[in-house]
Amino acid sequence: MGLFPVRPEKEKDLLKRMARLGIKDSDLEEKFISSQGKGGQKVNKSATCVYLKHLPTGIVVKCQRERSQALNRFLARRILVEKLEAKILGQETEERQRIEKIRRQKRKRSKRAREKMLAEKKHRSLLKEMRKVFIGGDDLE
Repeated sequence: MGLFPVRPEKEKDLLKRMARLGIKDSDLEEKFISSQGKGGQKVNKSATCVYLKHLPTGIVVKCQRERSQALNRFLARRILVEKLEAKILGQETEERQRIEKIRRQKRKRSKRAREKMLAEKKHRSLLKEMRKVFIGGDDLE
């Protein structure tokens, strides 16, 4: 069995990515903290939250996704590798893209866009009203 409780392929992939980026275990500061939230007595009694700091870059990762400390160690390393890859490659991370998408969705519409949207709604409303008149046409006589 390997270092982490995951399939050997996943572990090899992580170790390969760490080697490619030049991340050594000696560069990592690892602490275990008590988790918070769901998990009940198990997480309240054991330190399952993993705090991982990459000393050369100062990037910090906290992971308490799972109830298992060993699995959280794996996940924290994977998150750290993703953050470093994004920083090195200069790409926006998925998380950043998701946040930007939500920000765009919540942004106020311009006055013109709002007027256009309201005009379309009014048009739809009139079409629906017309349907009611034609369907209930017997009432007109």
